[in-house]
Amino acid sequence: MKDLFPMVPRVAYEGPASDKELAFKYYDPEAVSGGPGGKTQKEALRFSVAFWHSMTGTGLDPFGSGTMQRPWDGISDPMEIARLRMRALFELTEKLSIPFFCFHDRDIAPEGESLRESNRKLDEIVAFTKELMASSPTRLLWGTANLFYNPRYAHGAATSPEPKVFAYAAAQAKKALEVTKELGGENFVFWGGREGYETLLNTDMKREQEDLARFLHMAVDYAKEIGFKGQFLIEPKPKEPTKHQYDSDAAACFGFLEEYDLLPHFKLNIETNHATLAGHTMQHELRYAREHGILGSVDANQGDELLGWDTDQFPTNLYGSTLAMYEILKNGGLHSGGLNFDAKVRRASFKPQDLAAAHVAGMDCMARGYAAAGRMIADGKIDKLLAERYKGWSEGLGASIAAGKETFASLEAYALDLKDIELESGRQEYLESLVNRYL
Repeated sequence: MKDLFPMVPRVAYEGPASDKELAFKYYDPEAVSGGPGGKTQKEALRFSVAFWHSMTGTGLDPFGSGTMQRPWDGISDPMEIARLRMRALFELTEKLSIPFFCFHDRDIAPEGESLRESNRKLDEIVAFTKELMASSPTRLLWGTANLFYNPRYAHGAATSPEPKVFAYAAAQAKKALEVTKELGGENFVFWGGREGYETLLNTDMKREQEDLARFLHMAVDYAKEIGFKGQFLIEPKPKEPTKHQYDSDAAACFGFLEEYDLLPHFKLNIETNHATLAGHTMQHELRYAREHGILGSVDANQGDELLGWDTDQFPTNLYGSTLAMYEILKNGGLHSGGLNFDAKVRRASFKPQDLAAAHVAGMDCMARGYAAAGRMIADGKIDKLLAERYKGWSEGLGASIAAGKETFASLEAYALDLKDIELESGRQEYLESLVNRYL
């Protein structure tokens, strides 16, 4: 079968000395990673291509039309375009040694005039995808339903004030879950696209959150019914497209899951650019999720700190990738999750080889961060300094407080005659310099 991206070769590892654009400098797919379990880098990092940005993105923005040059340009049949895009996806993943892909239902098949017609078209593309998978190592990391693009979701999907929209969204999510299971997907993601509000003046926030929880419980029940064993994930984002989204950050998601008895069933898919929009670092979001046992998967990208929106750029910030991989390694890896490149090439990077080069850059960045984070953990200096900072809580007064043996009255008696309390330095600058040494 003729290549759709003939200008993109099968990309090989050539080492840090290589200056070839389409060559890996740090990502060596078959090399043992040095992380938990003695896995290869390909197995440990679990990279994934995001179908929506890489295959359906056109470069369109509010100020100009699309710019991307793709093999399906000029073709009018939407189903033929869908088949070409799926072929191109498998070609790209195989040439880049990327083991997974992710998709929304409406990414891979065009929407019909009715849900019945949309499902028929989706089934046709799913059958085609299964044919491609039969001779390819590429697998599905996760699927999801696009419950935000169509005008029917203008007021939300599971949180819509119109019950008919809730019903349609449930039916669409049901089908997307079936398709994800059929393709062997290891996870299923809920991104609350428009599950939020623009103004509280027209919003019953309590009802909307209860409806969202009801929707997610229905998904859990249906997964059990059809035998879907994959992990459910929620992807936090504070804003865009709504002013405020109910899944605004990891802490908000944890509180929501706990309140509505969903914690046993859900983990989080954390995205770097969403963490930025929430006013957090990616390390903060990963740390919170890890320490609360809900770190499931990662959308690997980055934002522009000078821009206040979700730019979805490919990750090239080595410091950020190192601290992210540090948390992931502390989590014992991502298990059924992965590093999904929810990232798009810039509008001016319109050639197919730019798409390949962007993935190479992102993969090298994350692989180098993974290696640096591994050295941080193996060396143990940061862990040791952290333990020393809190050592007072493992002995004497601190141990007694932590064990619940003290009261306000007993602590008052202890503190009344205290003179000077000697503090230790936080040593922030030294710790940050330590990270630089591992890069």
